[in-house]
Amino acid sequence: MKLLFDTHFLLWAVLRVPRFDEFRWLAGYVPWGVSPVSFLEVKFLGEVGRLEVRHPDFMDAVGRDPRFVVDEVPLLTLIARAMPLEWTRDPFDRLLAAHSLVRRTPLCTLDRTIREHHPLVAADLGG
Repeated sequence: MKLLFDTHFLLWAVLRVPRFDEFRWLAGYVPWGVSPVSFLEVKFLGEVGRLEVRHPDFMDAVGRDPRFVVDEVPLLTLIARAMPLEWTRDPFDRLLAAHSLVRRTPLCTLDRTIREHHPLVAADLGG
């Protein structure tokens, strides 16, 4: 795993959102890492009406797609690493950044707050 996708990149790749085509260079980093945290965030976004994705189908699609590797980190390790990340109040961003730190793997994100504070972001994304 050379990159960990944030939830937006995961959604763009799985749902074939045209915006993902702007990042064709990511093909050189397959398989892309996926945190289970993103599955929880997708479920949450569906529950609050911000996303129309059938969650079990989405998880299954990611699991079957050879472009992805779902990387499990022990929950206690993830939480311990997330605790000091006080630069965000978004629990999903905090956990994804912590996952990136635990694995020492750049996080593929366009989120401004993460890019300003997290030391491991994919540099080629610009922004």
